[in-house]
Amino acid sequence: MAHASSPVETRKLSPLSQFIFASRWLQLPLYLGLILAQCVYVYHFWYELIDLIRAAMGDGVALKHLLDAVSVAGADTVRPTKLNETTIMLVVLGLIDVVMISNLLIMVIVGGYETFVSRLGLQNHPDQPEWLSHVNATVLKVKLAMAIIGISSIHLLKTFINAKAYEPKELIAQTVIHIVFLLSALAIAYCDQLMSKTQQQAQKH
Repeated sequence: MAHASSPVETRKLSPLSQFIFASRWLQLPLYLGLILAQCVYVYHFWYELIDLIRAAMGDGVALKHLLDAVSVAGADTVRPTKLNETTIMLVVLGLIDVVMISNLLIMVIVGGYETFVSRLGLQNHPDQPEWLSHVNATVLKVKLAMAIIGISSIHLLKTFINAKAYEPKELIAQTVIHIVFLLSALAIAYCDQLMSKTQQQAQKH
């Protein structure tokens, strides 16, 4: 007759261990601060989007604000008097940049809290993010690196659109920095793959 397995007894922590373990809650204000930063990005996104719509309807003040936001210092080109394709492209790239950074914030807030502070208890929740079910510190680093590459790509594209306003050295420097981000992400992903293989081999033995 098989005996039912008894639940594993939780070892009582010493006061010092409890204090050290509870210190993880010091990170909570940091994540709450990132949520406030997320609110600022939402406000900025809608502010720019409303200006874009107003400029498309012929509002000169909104157009001036958009041109101030996307123009590059030192550019000798004449400012357009109405919304054109290049200005729309630069503004939309800026909006996409805000969305990418917002996604980055969500990954840090949700994934970081789940990994380093406390579990959120989202198992079987219909809106649980797919990546959160297998998130750990290494996976979070890989996803952050990929998000940074996306953000860097948008900035690099905006630079190439305004290439006449930059010195060749600046263009080369931004391109090299983007390549460094890409190589760093590949290195992190490769290290993650090696660690996964090592863990699988250890489990087999």
